[in-house]
Formats: sequence, C-alpha cells, structure tokens
Amino acid sequence: MQQTNQHIPVLLDEVIEYLNPEAGDTYLDVTAGYGGHAEAVLKMTNNPKGVTLVDRDQVAIDALNNKFAKQPINIVKNDFYKASLRLKKENKTFDMILADLGVSSPHLNMASRGFSIMNDGPLDMRMDQSQLLTADEVVNKFNEKDLIRLISIYGEDPKAKRIGREIVKNRPIYSTQELAKIVAKAWPGYHKIHPATRTFQALRIAVNDELELLSQSLPIWVDLLTPDGRLVVISFHSLEDRLVKQMFGELSGNRYDAVLRLLTKRPVTGNKNELVFNPRARSAKLRAVAKIKK
Repeated sequence: MQQTNQHIPVLLDEVIEYLNPEAGDTYLDVTAGYGGHAEAVLKMTNNPKGVTLVDRDQVAIDALNNKFAKQPINIVKNDFYKASLRLKKENKTFDMILADLGVSSPHLNMASRGFSIMNDGPLDMRMDQSQLLTADEVVNKFNEKDLIRLISIYGEDPKAKRIGREIVKNRPIYSTQELAKIVAKAWPGYHKIHPATRTFQALRIAVNDELELLSQSLPIWVDLLTPDGRLVVISFHSLEDRLVKQMFGELSGNRYDAVLRLLTKRPVTGNKNELVFNPRARSAKLRAVAKIKK
C-alpha cells in the first residue's frame, strides 16, 4: 500500500475553488482514486453520508475503504458510466460532482499494471482488472488496419501507419519496454517526451473504452446535479478536453434553453508551484460549470 500514498491529488486548490464546498453539501466523485480530493471536500462539508465515491480499480477501492473506514461514505466499485446511470435511476442528486480523468501515480508506478513506459511490465493497462480485454490482446491480435486507426485517432500520432506496421512485424510482443522500443523506431533521434507516449495513450484509451464512457457519462452528470450544483472535469489530453468543451458549450450560453453556466471560459491549468512537486499536473486541464436554476 505504500505506493497508493504517493498519489497527490491534481489541481486540488482549483478543484476546491470551483466546487465551492459548503457545510452539508453532497458530493459525487466518479474517479475517486485514493481519496485525496474527497478528503479535502469532506473537511469542508462535514457530511459523510452525502458522499459517494466511485472507482473501477479494486486497488483504489481497497484504499478508499481503508481511508474512510470509520465514516458512512458510499463507496462503489464500477466504471463511472454504469455507476452514474444507476445513481440517476435511483433519483440521486448532488451539489458537487468531480471527474478527474487521469491515470493515477500508483498506476504508473506499479510495473505490473502495464501503464508505464519507464517501468517494464506486462501489456495490461486495465483500469478494472476484472475485465477481459488487455493491451496484450490489442497489440498482438488486432489487425494492422485497426492498430493504425486507434493509434492515429486515440494517440493522434502522425506516424501511426509506420508504428502499426512495426508492431505487426515484431509480434509477439510481451512487455511494455519491448513495445516502447519498437514504437521508438518510427521516431529516431532525441525527444523530450518518449516517442511511444502517444501509442501508450491510444492503447490505454482503447483498452478502457475511455472516450465512449466519457461521452455517455457527461449528460448524466448534468442530470445528477442539483440546481446551482457544480461539475468539475479534469482532462489530460486533447481528445477528452474536446469532448468536455463541446458538451459544456452545447448546454450553456445566452439562450433560453441553456442548462449550464460556464464557470471557466478557458481550461484552468496547474500553477508553477504545483508543477514542481506534482509533474502529473503538467497536462491537466480543468473545466467547470454550474447548473442553472429553472
């Protein structure tokens, strides 16, 4: 459990600013992770019965149960789409909803999870370790056309065609570092960011169905908000941010049928101080809205 303690909640001050917790408020965290954001919110609301924490990773669920063992918090193991859908069917509403869409530090630090380029491990990348699809299956069984497509779309990599070809040519591939070296062949020379970063992103998105779940969940989160309720979403790549920006834009503005009020006209990013001790914040973009009273 030591690694779980190393996770620093990203953009914590900004999250608190835009969620604006008050005593008695209810709170839904759809990607609760190791409870850093939730702990800070709970100190301000003092309403543990009004807190619901969701995560699909069993390691995170175990950490949450341990962290909040003495409090009557509702902890749910599920992906955020299914969990949100069930909460909607139960007619639940919340004053605050947070979705921190990034991969946690423990995911990257645990080589056995297969998320990291730097730590050698199996081609796994599952957020939910009970699901069947792994990165190994995508890398070693998807045809070349489908590999190129997902690396191009989910990784936004201009050399997707060559990368897909190299992967198929070098099969079977067994480990993360083996894959990273193969992908790097398409990007010779020095790079500040590892040339396999976009391919790893594409695989993770495909394995965990991240964009589809986000697209389906965003309108449900709006439905789950109370009047004047605040929704904060933190994304870590342009594909996620684009979905959030588009949906927030469609439901806000000076229109009679607007449902949301934008709290952030532009994405909020980490300040210089946070970037020093929490490099994960470097790519984080926060957008926030409030639900309009009718």
